[in-house]
Amino acid sequence: MIAPDYIFPIIGCRVWRLDETGLKSINGFPWQPGRHMSAKCAQPAEHESPQRDCKCGVYAAKSFDHLRRMRYTESERWLRGEVSLWGRMVEHEDGWRAQFAYPKNFIVPISILPSAMSLIESSLTSLLAYRCNISLLAENTTVPLWLPESGFHPVGTGLIVKRCAASDERRREERRLKPGDRVAVVGHGIAVVDRMGNDKVCAVLGNRTVLTIERDAVAWNRQNRRWETAPAQS
Repeated sequence: MIAPDYIFPIIGCRVWRLDETGLKSINGFPWQPGRHMSAKCAQPAEHESPQRDCKCGVYAAKSFDHLRRMRYTESERWLRGEVSLWGRMVEHEDGWRAQFAYPKNFIVPISILPSAMSLIESSLTSLLAYRCNISLLAENTTVPLWLPESGFHPVGTGLIVKRCAASDERRREERRLKPGDRVAVVGHGIAVVDRMGNDKVCAVLGNRTVLTIERDAVAWNRQNRRWETAPAQS
């Protein structure tokens, strides 16, 4: 049976991956800004995509509820949104397979964005190129983030700034040495900070050996995510 050909777009729902190289389908196929996605069958048989007796085509659900029931919205690594579908179409109970598609809007879970503002700007730049509305999903609430006609929205950007500030504070707290923190002492093992002065740190090893360490000699190792110091005097 021949699939019908739609001139005017049908709006579906789907999810994408977003990484440092740009927007991709879940299977890794890239979506290019300013260029519609054109379906091609991966099977050896040559035919226009999609066909009713084949699985080829650009997939989209009829609703976000269907995506949720299929567990596509549970991943913190994926963004979701609406997509315009046209050309040859095969309709199913919960969605479509289309010949052509292009993003209509994006809904970005705030959890998939980096915690540093500079990295967030890089991530969002790739989405801005699609010239469609971008919303932010935070705590099950969707707020506007970017609109083609007016740019960034203060509500969405405010949430991002607040999240980055909270992340910065957590990092500062993480890198503030305090009693109870564990310190890797080269050649000795792991010691636990017992008390601190302005210039000295008193730490206790597992064998109950008490070490007095110069405060300036204790440094945060970003790669190992721990406090470290050279051998100390007991």
